[in-house]
Amino acid sequence: MTTIPLRDIEAAAAIVHAHMRPTPEIHWPLLSARAGCEVIVKHENHTPIGAFKIRGGLNYMHRLAEAEPDCPGVITATRGNHGQSVARAASALGMRSVIYVPHGNNPEKNTAMKAFGAELKEFGNDFQESREEAGRVGTAEGLHMIPPFHPDLVAGVGTYAWELMMAHPDLDTIYVPIGMGSGICGLISARDGLGLATKIVGVVADKAPAYALSFEAGKPVETNDANTFADGVACRAPDPSAVAIINAGADRIVRLAEDEFRAAMQAYFFDTHNIAEGAGAGGLAGLLQEKDKMAGKKVGVILSGGNADRAQFQQALCTDCSRWT
Repeated sequence: MTTIPLRDIEAAAAIVHAHMRPTPEIHWPLLSARAGCEVIVKHENHTPIGAFKIRGGLNYMHRLAEAEPDCPGVITATRGNHGQSVARAASALGMRSVIYVPHGNNPEKNTAMKAFGAELKEFGNDFQESREEAGRVGTAEGLHMIPPFHPDLVAGVGTYAWELMMAHPDLDTIYVPIGMGSGICGLISARDGLGLATKIVGVVADKAPAYALSFEAGKPVETNDANTFADGVACRAPDPSAVAIINAGADRIVRLAEDEFRAAMQAYFFDTHNIAEGAGAGGLAGLLQEKDKMAGKKVGVILSGGNADRAQFQQALCTDCSRWT
């Protein structure tokens, strides 16, 4: 798979913006002082589901409704934000949605998915097991299986990158967390389509390094587990198409310790009074790890989600993260 053409991202923007306004790009002076550079935050925590995934879900579901008007419903697996996106988009089109999550998933994300109309099913110990079960059930019941990575999802998600880069074409570098890859691939596609020189840096967890290992190896590399505090980046089986785009278009991938995610959550709250979930704070955490390298530059970070549950957020605020800040 190659990058998404700019025309597809612009077409997706028309669909996305019919349902939501562009999210803000804000320069926060305290955050910039902390990082030692000019920081522009892309606030995807301000979407209708509190995360960037809504963009991909809206574009995918609209394309599906055009291609399969008699589709009986959709099924997918998620750790939360992708599922909220699918559920909301399906409800808007009057379509059934079945969402699989692993046991022990974020309870507040589960509640939100059900509130958006999803039939929620719990199965397995991690995302990969849930994904495999969703595929089996979807085949048995004739439901359309929505994968975690697909060109229509990337085109939709790429609209946040398009908004950011149209507003700030002079960004030196953008840091973005990697879950299954739609966010970073949307950035790479928009960057290339606009002909910009901005460097794209992916961020993963030390405990879920599949995409970092794949970047180093030049091919997809799976891991045996992905047990990280930052559940939005808990991937152990990377998508080969995403790996191809990332390996060709990203500058590097940064690995984060668990408390680096927590420190970035603290920084967002202290410096901007915004709530970020663990993975959502990953972009800022990557920048803070590399602050010496970015000194004096203009840098973008994607606050990709704000759906931290109460226990997770309390744990982050009560953790001594002084060594990471």
